[in-house]
Amino acid sequence: MQALFFRCALISESAAIAALVNAAYRGESSRQGWTTEADLLDGLRTTAKDVQQVIESEHNVILVCVSGDELIASVCLEKKADAAYVGMFVVKPAMQGTGIGKQLLTYAESYAAQYWSVSKFCMHVITLRHELIAFYERRGYRVPVLSISGESRDVAA
Repeated sequence: MQALFFRCALISESAAIAALVNAAYRGESSRQGWTTEADLLDGLRTTAKDVQQVIESEHNVILVCVSGDELIASVCLEKKADAAYVGMFVVKPAMQGTGIGKQLLTYAESYAAQYWSVSKFCMHVITLRHELIAFYERRGYRVPVLSISGESRDVAA
């Protein structure tokens, strides 16, 4: 594998990012990796138009990982108050488990801290995705804590 390069996504990459997200989470191609939702959800996870809107949004950024001329991973960050919300975090299914996800998440956290001055990172994960939750816990994330009123609040490392 060639060297990895991390950067902000380009609008022209919207279709490729949507294809990567859908391939990593849904359908038969997603079964090559460990992040599949194919047994839980059907249909597309996102579209090229959705991705373009995120890229164009003032409070969002999509970061990508490129190897050579191939887009192999991406993550969306959304700035909300004092936190960055992590979403659409994917690595090409055949390349999952190689450490690319860890590197991209580290880059995303550094990016948000540098450009948005945030130190809190949150995300939503389907509760049935125990292996995914365990991955994030190994990275220092914590499962949300319930407040006295019973409403959940995000707590992050």
